[in-house]
Amino acid sequence: MVKIIKDFIPKSNRNRPGNYMKPLYITVHNTANTAKGANAASHASFVKRSSTGVSWHYTVDENCIYQHLPLNENGWHTGDGRGTGNMKSIGIEICENADGNFEKAVENAQWLIRKLMKEQGIPLANVVPHKRWSGKQCPRKLLNRWDSFKAGIATAHTGEKATAKPVKNTSSKPKASKPKKSVNLPSGILKVTRPLTKGSAVKAVQQALAAVYYYPDKGAKNNGIDGYYGPKTANAVKRFQLMHGLVADGIYGPKTKAALQKALK
Repeated sequence: MVKIIKDFIPKSNRNRPGNYMKPLYITVHNTANTAKGANAASHASFVKRSSTGVSWHYTVDENCIYQHLPLNENGWHTGDGRGTGNMKSIGIEICENADGNFEKAVENAQWLIRKLMKEQGIPLANVVPHKRWSGKQCPRKLLNRWDSFKAGIATAHTGEKATAKPVKNTSSKPKASKPKKSVNLPSGILKVTRPLTKGSAVKAVQQALAAVYYYPDKGAKNNGIDGYYGPKTANAVKRFQLMHGLVADGIYGPKTKAALQKALK
């Protein structure tokens, strides 16, 4: 048994949206933070900052597990906006700090996943990598051994059948596409206005966001690329900004353009 420390994100924080969630999936991440001391406690402090825009449910290291959100609330950890990843999955981050024991942290994560599967009625088929939702290469240290990682969960999943059928996902799962390097991003400022800003410049931004897996309306015609800078486009820009260390204001400007151009390479 691994010690689980409940240290919830304050309700006043923007990264604790408070939306009700009935989890159907468990999404696995690596922190991608190899700095010494970047353990579960360190990440617990990080997600509690008022300026942090991302959130997940658990961080696991070789010694303990920190829980940051109740399991009936969603977090912002999969990059798919209000899609199934964020709205219906439990997010687990596995630490990879240089002064930690990564393999032991993996074992602890497998123990936690077994526990959650049993308590939440989630089948092994619905334990998925972050890559499933947004195309991001995460968990970066487990993707090339994903089958064996899941086998480690299944073989120790005492009293439960690892062959349970997955819960049907009713949302449309987009096919991964290669980044559109030819997108000619506009200069200037784009934001939500009344009436809505529209035109080829907006369409170019939407295409770029879709190419790097941030545009949210993937079930709509043409992935929702309609040339109108409305709330959905602003939300996609905001999520992109959050994940690239920019001020998350949903306004497309020079810094966002530069980050998008870099992401498209």
